[in-house]
Amino acid sequence: MNMISLTGLGYDIHRFSSTPRPLMLGGVQVHPTRGLEGHSDADVLCHALADAILGAMGEPDIGHWFPPNDPACAGIDSLRIVEKAVELMHSQGGKLNNVDCALIAEEPRLLPRIPQMKDVLSPILGIPARRVGIKATTNEHLGALGRAEGIAALATVSISVPSAD
Repeated sequence: MNMISLTGLGYDIHRFSSTPRPLMLGGVQVHPTRGLEGHSDADVLCHALADAILGAMGEPDIGHWFPPNDPACAGIDSLRIVEKAVELMHSQGGKLNNVDCALIAEEPRLLPRIPQMKDVLSPILGIPARRVGIKATTNEHLGALGRAEGIAALATVSISVPSAD
């Protein structure tokens, strides 16, 4: 069977919440009270990753599958969003080759939590942790992210699917 390679790109950004809530990134609680604002748990890494998978497969973005005005999605664990994207990918015969993600935040310091994020995401994605790239960087104090008003994430994925030819 001939396989082709697809690439997807995802991006998400959320501001910090004005009320205490956990900060979730990659399915890992990074801080107990300095979380991000959002209808779900506001895990920008999971959202960017799910959108990258969905985009590579030509599917609508996560807002289609998990509408922000749907009460059933309120507070949802964003790992479930990644699971849905992976499920849709598998239904089309897709298999992840690797993912590469970047978190952009002035605070908190994320580097110590990256191995745990990789360990949490790896089994959901169905690839070894060594093929889950996650990096953390700052915005060099420029713009809203540089003023530590929120956190953003970028994700790219490589997926192999059977050729339609």
